[in-house]
Amino acid sequence: MSLFAEMMKNPKVIGVKNSSMPTQDIQMFKAAGKAAKGDFVVFNGPDEQFAAGRAIGADGGIGGTYGVMPELFLKLNELIAAGEREKAAALQYDINEIIYKMCSSHANMYAVAKEMLRINAGLDIGGVREPLENLQEADKAIAKAAAEMVCAAKAKYL
Repeated sequence: MSLFAEMMKNPKVIGVKNSSMPTQDIQMFKAAGKAAKGDFVVFNGPDEQFAAGRAIGADGGIGGTYGVMPELFLKLNELIAAGEREKAAALQYDINEIIYKMCSSHANMYAVAKEMLRINAGLDIGGVREPLENLQEADKAIAKAAAEMVCAAKAKYL
Protein backbone atom coordinates (compact mmCIF):
# COMPACT_ATOMS: atom_id res chain seq x y z
CA MET A 1 0.00 0.00 0.00
CA SER A 2 2.95 2.37 0.50
CA LEU A 3 3.89 2.11 -3.20
CA PHE A 4 0.22 2.57 -4.10
CA ALA A 5 0.05 5.70 -1.93
CA GLU A 6 3.11 7.09 -3.70
CA MET A 7 1.58 6.35 -7.11
CA MET A 8 -1.65 8.08 -6.11
CA LYS A 9 0.24 11.38 -5.73
CA ASN A 10 0.48 11.50 -9.52
CA PRO A 11 -2.73 13.10 -10.89
CA LYS A 12 -2.42 11.06 -14.09
CA VAL A 13 -2.81 7.74 -12.26
CA ILE A 14 -6.44 6.75 -12.75
CA GLY A 15 -6.12 3.01 -12.25
CA VAL A 16 -3.88 0.04 -11.56
CA LYS A 17 -3.47 -3.59 -12.49
CA ASN A 18 -3.27 -5.90 -9.51
CA SER A 19 -0.89 -8.76 -10.31
CA SER A 20 -0.60 -10.12 -6.79
CA MET A 21 -2.38 -13.35 -5.99
CA PRO A 22 -4.38 -12.15 -2.95
CA THR A 23 -7.67 -10.87 -4.35
CA GLN A 24 -8.21 -8.72 -1.27
CA ASP A 25 -5.57 -6.39 -2.74
CA ILE A 26 -8.17 -5.47 -5.39
CA GLN A 27 -10.60 -4.47 -2.66
CA MET A 28 -7.92 -2.40 -0.91
CA PHE A 29 -6.86 -0.65 -4.14
CA LYS A 30 -10.49 0.07 -5.09
CA ALA A 31 -11.27 1.58 -1.69
CA ALA A 32 -8.08 3.65 -1.49
CA GLY A 33 -8.36 4.79 -5.10
CA LYS A 34 -11.98 5.83 -4.70
CA ALA A 35 -11.20 7.70 -1.48
CA ALA A 36 -8.31 9.57 -3.12
CA LYS A 37 -9.70 10.23 -6.59
CA GLY A 38 -13.36 9.27 -6.81
CA ASP A 39 -13.53 7.24 -10.00
CA PHE A 40 -10.72 4.70 -10.03
CA VAL A 41 -10.13 1.58 -12.14
CA VAL A 42 -8.57 -1.65 -10.88
CA PHE A 43 -7.80 -4.51 -13.24
CA ASN A 44 -7.30 -8.12 -12.18
CA GLY A 45 -3.94 -9.55 -13.27
CA PRO A 46 -3.67 -13.29 -12.58
CA ASP A 47 -5.74 -15.08 -15.23
CA GLU A 48 -6.30 -18.00 -12.85
CA GLN A 49 -8.31 -15.74 -10.55
CA PHE A 50 -10.27 -13.66 -13.05
CA ALA A 51 -13.65 -14.69 -11.60
CA ALA A 52 -12.51 -14.02 -8.03
CA GLY A 53 -11.01 -10.67 -9.00
CA ARG A 54 -14.19 -9.55 -10.75
CA ALA A 55 -16.31 -10.79 -7.85
CA ILE A 56 -14.39 -8.68 -5.35
CA GLY A 57 -14.57 -5.55 -7.50
CA ALA A 58 -12.05 -5.57 -10.36
CA ASP A 59 -13.37 -3.54 -13.29
CA GLY A 60 -11.88 -5.99 -15.78
CA GLY A 61 -8.73 -7.92 -16.39
CA ILE A 62 -5.42 -7.80 -18.22
CA GLY A 63 -4.01 -11.26 -18.79
CA GLY A 64 -1.32 -13.13 -20.63
CA THR A 65 -3.49 -16.06 -21.73
CA TYR A 66 -6.47 -14.05 -22.99
CA GLY A 67 -5.01 -14.06 -26.51
CA VAL A 68 -5.33 -17.85 -26.94
CA MET A 69 -8.89 -18.01 -25.57
CA PRO A 70 -10.50 -14.56 -25.73
CA GLU A 71 -13.99 -15.95 -26.24
CA LEU A 72 -13.72 -17.94 -23.01
CA PHE A 73 -12.73 -14.89 -20.96
CA LEU A 74 -15.50 -12.83 -22.56
CA LYS A 75 -18.00 -15.56 -21.70
CA LEU A 76 -16.62 -15.74 -18.16
CA ASN A 77 -17.09 -11.99 -17.80
CA GLU A 78 -20.69 -12.32 -19.07
CA LEU A 79 -21.45 -15.06 -16.56
CA ILE A 80 -20.04 -12.98 -13.72
CA ALA A 81 -22.04 -9.91 -14.77
CA ALA A 82 -25.20 -12.05 -14.97
CA GLY A 83 -24.60 -13.44 -11.48
CA GLU A 84 -24.26 -17.01 -12.76
CA ARG A 85 -21.75 -17.99 -10.12
CA GLU A 86 -21.73 -21.77 -10.59
CA LYS A 87 -21.33 -21.57 -14.37
CA ALA A 88 -18.62 -18.93 -13.96
CA ALA A 89 -16.75 -21.11 -11.46
CA ALA A 90 -16.95 -24.12 -13.79
CA LEU A 91 -15.60 -22.10 -16.70
CA GLN A 92 -12.84 -20.60 -14.55
CA TYR A 93 -11.81 -24.13 -13.51
CA ASP A 94 -11.64 -25.23 -17.15
CA ILE A 95 -9.63 -22.12 -18.08
CA ASN A 96 -7.26 -22.87 -15.22
CA GLU A 97 -6.72 -26.42 -16.50
CA ILE A 98 -5.71 -24.93 -19.87
CA ILE A 99 -3.31 -22.53 -18.15
CA TYR A 100 -1.80 -25.34 -16.08
CA LYS A 101 -1.28 -27.36 -19.26
CA MET A 102 0.37 -24.34 -20.94
CA CYS A 103 2.72 -23.94 -17.99
CA SER A 104 3.73 -27.61 -17.95
CA SER A 105 6.16 -27.32 -20.87
CA HIS A 106 9.89 -26.70 -20.76
CA ALA A 107 9.41 -23.62 -22.91
CA ASN A 108 8.10 -20.26 -21.82
CA MET A 109 4.30 -20.13 -21.55
CA TYR A 110 4.19 -17.49 -24.28
CA ALA A 111 6.02 -19.83 -26.66
CA VAL A 112 3.27 -22.36 -26.01
CA ALA A 113 0.65 -19.65 -26.59
CA LYS A 114 2.19 -18.78 -29.96
CA GLU A 115 2.07 -22.44 -30.99
CA MET A 116 -1.55 -22.64 -29.86
CA LEU A 117 -2.39 -19.64 -32.03
CA ARG A 118 -0.72 -21.37 -34.98
CA ILE A 119 -2.79 -24.51 -34.35
CA ASN A 120 -6.18 -22.94 -33.58
CA ALA A 121 -6.11 -19.73 -35.59
CA GLY A 122 -3.60 -20.40 -38.35
CA LEU A 123 -1.40 -17.56 -37.10
CA ASP A 124 2.32 -18.17 -37.48
CA ILE A 125 3.83 -15.34 -35.47
CA GLY A 126 7.19 -16.94 -34.73
CA GLY A 127 8.73 -17.65 -31.39
CA VAL A 128 9.45 -15.68 -28.27
CA ARG A 129 12.29 -13.19 -27.92
CA GLU A 130 15.44 -14.00 -26.00
CA PRO A 131 16.09 -14.70 -23.20
CA LEU A 132 12.72 -16.51 -23.11
CA GLU A 133 12.92 -20.17 -24.06
CA ASN A 134 11.24 -21.33 -27.26
CA LEU A 135 9.44 -24.61 -27.83
CA GLN A 136 11.32 -27.84 -27.68
CA GLU A 137 10.04 -30.79 -29.69
CA ALA A 138 8.39 -32.33 -26.60
CA ASP A 139 6.56 -29.05 -25.94
CA LYS A 140 4.64 -29.29 -29.21
CA ALA A 141 2.48 -32.09 -27.79
CA ILE A 142 1.69 -29.91 -24.76
CA ALA A 143 0.75 -26.97 -26.99
CA LYS A 144 -1.43 -29.26 -29.13
CA ALA A 145 -3.18 -30.65 -26.05
CA ALA A 146 -3.77 -27.14 -24.69
CA ALA A 147 -5.10 -25.97 -28.07
CA GLU A 148 -7.51 -28.93 -28.08
CA MET A 149 -8.61 -28.04 -24.55
CA VAL A 150 -9.48 -24.52 -25.73
CA CYS A 151 -11.60 -25.95 -28.56
CA ALA A 152 -13.36 -28.32 -26.15
CA ALA A 153 -14.10 -25.49 -23.71
CA LYS A 154 -15.47 -23.33 -26.53
CA ALA A 155 -17.76 -26.17 -27.58
CA LYS A 156 -18.90 -26.62 -23.98
CA TYR A 157 -19.54 -22.98 -23.03
CA LEU A 158 -20.18 -20.97 -26.19
